[in-house]
Amino acid sequence: MEFRLLDAFRNAFEGKPYFHRNPTIGDRVAQWLYEDLYHLGKSQVLAGRIERKEIVLNVRNLRVGVSARRGDGTLGEAVPGSAPVVDEGFTVARGQVATVDIGVEVKILAKSMIKQIDRVKRDLIGQIAEFKKGGDRPICIGIVGINWATQYHSFEGDKEYDTKGTGARPHPATEAKEAERRLDRDVRPDFDEFLILKLRAKNQPPYAFSWVDGADTALSYGALLTRVSRKYDERFP
Repeated sequence: MEFRLLDAFRNAFEGKPYFHRNPTIGDRVAQWLYEDLYHLGKSQVLAGRIERKEIVLNVRNLRVGVSARRGDGTLGEAVPGSAPVVDEGFTVARGQVATVDIGVEVKILAKSMIKQIDRVKRDLIGQIAEFKKGGDRPICIGIVGINWATQYHSFEGDKEYDTKGTGARPHPATEAKEAERRLDRDVRPDFDEFLILKLRAKNQPPYAFSWVDGADTALSYGALLTRVSRKYDERFP
């Protein structure tokens, strides 16, 4: 089965520079989880509600009537009287939501991982509270990409630099294992589902991308989708 979220993750790096601090990347990746859930077909309840546009992908930063950050991708009940839209190439409609049934937060650790790990952990755990504002009981999903490249070229606004392997500019591969350990210890237990995607991207021409283990990545993501489908049926019958 083709997993479109994994393809979107690859497309953030492959064939072009990856720019840090781009807030749209998480959105572009997260939206495909719902397409993958639908096409996997493990939850007929979820699929039926998507087809009838009863649940939609949130297009606004806020739920209607609830002051909370939406996260990178939230799926919830459509506001009655609103007009959801289905974009070409998608099955899941976009629209205004009144609730959050499923919330996804995406982070990418491409370089300087230990320097930013505490902020990333706070952001991830803080987003769970945002998903739950208003009394919702959402399925909370965290997805973090960790770069295992042996070197890296960073684009940050007008600044560019290469990792050096020492001091303030360590190569990604030297920090990846420790970053994963801290996320597993401090963040994973708070989420209903938490997935670490191990990649290699040097962010240098020709801007190649690979998974550390492509088969394992697909299996882990497919298993996550299966569990989320089951959780959805249990939580939103």
